[in-house]
Amino acid sequence: MARLPFNFFAQSTYSVVVEQCCENLRSLGQKEDQMLSDEGYLSPAGHSLPRPGAKGRSRSRFDIYPAAKRVIDVVGAALLILLAFPLLIVLVTAIRIGGSRVFYSQERLGRGGRTFRFWKFRTMVPDAELALARYLDQNPMAKAEWDLTQKLRRDPRVTPVGRILRKYSLDELPQLFNVLTGDMSLIGPRPMFPAQRPLYPGIPYGGLRPGITGLWQVTDRNACAFAERARFDYLYAETMSLRTDAWIVWRTAFVVCRGTGC
Repeated sequence: MARLPFNFFAQSTYSVVVEQCCENLRSLGQKEDQMLSDEGYLSPAGHSLPRPGAKGRSRSRFDIYPAAKRVIDVVGAALLILLAFPLLIVLVTAIRIGGSRVFYSQERLGRGGRTFRFWKFRTMVPDAELALARYLDQNPMAKAEWDLTQKLRRDPRVTPVGRILRKYSLDELPQLFNVLTGDMSLIGPRPMFPAQRPLYPGIPYGGLRPGITGLWQVTDRNACAFAERARFDYLYAETMSLRTDAWIVWRTAFVVCRGTGC
């Protein structure tokens, strides 16, 4: 498969970057019907797609960078934990003062379809899943939003402290420990619930470690349907490199500072 255009470093503004990404995705969608796969991955339209690295990428390059990426993950996560330690103490104290337990964990799907325990700072009220079910039953518009994006812009389960943490993605910091244990990467597809697997087209999510940040988080984030994440994941798998990851890290800092989380 020919290497996709990914000249993000040449762009200087957010609008141009997003336009370039969308153009790449449209181009990818037009080529999906021509692609065949020996691994049985499916496109959003139900067509087979090639395994990442099977075509258009040298085998040595495909073998070397994932190993280097793991080293970068471990060193980067360890350094970030040390640098963020004073902030972690402040956040833990704020959550405790708010009367909540500090940490929250869920099962998420990892590489190869394996489930793992995913950690976050607690940002929601107790029994949040029951509260969500009741809220969606009573609010058809919210249910339609949830069915489309698997997120709510105005989530009634979120606590006042949690709203601040989510706005700046600070609730994600405990996932640095998931990176150290090998369940996640600093950069990769957004980890999904096992129950969300039927909603997600079969693009090669399972071949990558889920990431704390990724291509979807720094582009569409809250503006696309859940299933559309698959396109971003496929594009990332095909363009994964040190250059791509460096751009995503830079964009992540910009997105976090803008406070676009919800």
